[in-house]
Amino acid sequence: MVKTQLLLSAALLASANAFSANQMPTNDVAAATAGRRDFIKSATIGAAAILASPTMASAVVEVPEQVKSYDFPGNWGLTYKYDEDAEKVRAHMYTATTLAKGAENMEDFGKNMKKEMVDFVSYYRRFPAVAGKPSFSTLYTSINVLAGHYTSYGYKYPLPEKRRKRLYQEYAEISKSLKRGR
Repeated sequence: MVKTQLLLSAALLASANAFSANQMPTNDVAAATAGRRDFIKSATIGAAAILASPTMASAVVEVPEQVKSYDFPGNWGLTYKYDEDAEKVRAHMYTATTLAKGAENMEDFGKNMKKEMVDFVSYYRRFPAVAGKPSFSTLYTSINVLAGHYTSYGYKYPLPEKRRKRLYQEYAEISKSLKRGR
C-alpha cells in the first residue's frame, strides 16, 4: 500500500516536471536554485523506484496444500539453545499452518503449539543478543499471527489462505536468517 502511494507520488512529480515551464536561469543564484530543484526531483523519483521494488518478504513462495494426516511431533518444548529451538518452533508452526479442517489431533497440536510459542518468546526475548537477531524478530511476528489466530478462532479451524501465504513467506525468511546465523 505504501509502495503504491510512493510510486504514484513519483509519477505525479514526474508528470508535473514534464509540464512545468523550462525556464533558463538568468544568473548564478537562479542556476543554483534550479540545479537543487532538479536534484531533489530526480532523488525523489529514484528513492520511490527503490522503495517500490519488491523486498525479500514479498518473494514468491509456494503454498503447500493443506493436509489432514501428518506425523504428530513428540519433541515439544525448548532445549534452551536458540538455533535449535528457533528451527523446531518454525518447523512446528509450518506443520500447524499446513493442517486442514478436520485434521487428526488438530486441537492437541494447536494447544501444544501455542504453549511452545509462548515459552519460546517468554524465554528468548529477555536476551538482547537474541532479541536483536532478524530471525527472532521475524519468528516473533509469525508467532503473533498464529497465536492471534488460535485466540480468535480456536484450535479446530485452519488458517485462511491469505494468512497462510504470509506465514510461508515469513518461514522462508526465518530459514534463510537461521542458515546465515542471524
